[in-house]
Amino acid sequence: MDYSGKEKEALAIMAEADKKMKTSHSLLGTFFGSSSKVEEACDLYVRAANMFKMAKNWSAAGDAFCKAAQLHLQVDSKHDAAVNFLDAGNAFKKSDPQEAVNCFCQTIDIYTDMGRFNIAAKHHISIAEIYESELLDIDKAIVHYEQAADYFKGESSTSAANKCLVKVATYAAQMEQYPKAIEIYEQIGIYSMDTTLLKYGAKDHFFKAALCHFCVDMLNCKLAVQKYEELFPAFSDARECRLLKKLLDAYEEQNIDAYVDAVREFESISRLDQWQTTMLLRIKKTIQDDENDLR
Repeated sequence: MDYSGKEKEALAIMAEADKKMKTSHSLLGTFFGSSSKVEEACDLYVRAANMFKMAKNWSAAGDAFCKAAQLHLQVDSKHDAAVNFLDAGNAFKKSDPQEAVNCFCQTIDIYTDMGRFNIAAKHHISIAEIYESELLDIDKAIVHYEQAADYFKGESSTSAANKCLVKVATYAAQMEQYPKAIEIYEQIGIYSMDTTLLKYGAKDHFFKAALCHFCVDMLNCKLAVQKYEELFPAFSDARECRLLKKLLDAYEEQNIDAYVDAVREFESISRLDQWQTTMLLRIKKTIQDDENDLR
């Protein structure tokens, strides 16, 4: 489709908005309705931004939304500024992920200043997701997931905080920061086992914590499994717990075939996810390395 007509229309509206701003900065504008001129210019910038969106010119749309946001800040319309920065961020996501992050950060600054921490936390998640999928910077993704979790906790939104922390633990374990991952998985496991609707999921968190322990040291894992069974007796009956015990036996015997058979038996009923598979392969490699050391 030819979007040039929409772009021309958007550019004409931008020019009109710029003109209004020049008038508002003149001497007469200072005395006669400068504030209303700013509001009119804001509306025009937003109209232009939406035209640019229709033309699929995401960068121009983002820039127009940013102009509206900055003007709203000048007249202390914080909520409107936050909405405009958010719209700018969503536009830039399609063309310039780093600029999207900058806009979302400005949105967050406004909402935290207003005490709207739940909303700020949601935008930290948006930034974390951009770092995960677009900018490929997992360290920065972790920082934003942790900040989101901190804000959610402060607002007593524990379940929302835990979803963010699970992401942090997942990445921490992948980066071999096992103590950090273990602390999070155990904390969420204990919270889940004491919450009726989440109780069934507690075993998954304890299972992941135990796998992290296993990656560090087999004895650590053995003690951790005993601790989880005492904390949460239902864990003893879980297939995950039975798998861990079989893996520990195989490790003690340095029996790689028994290790593989235990994993295969577990997978015949329920599939392991990519993260669990990665951890189990790391543990398996330590058995192979130990076998080679004995030769």
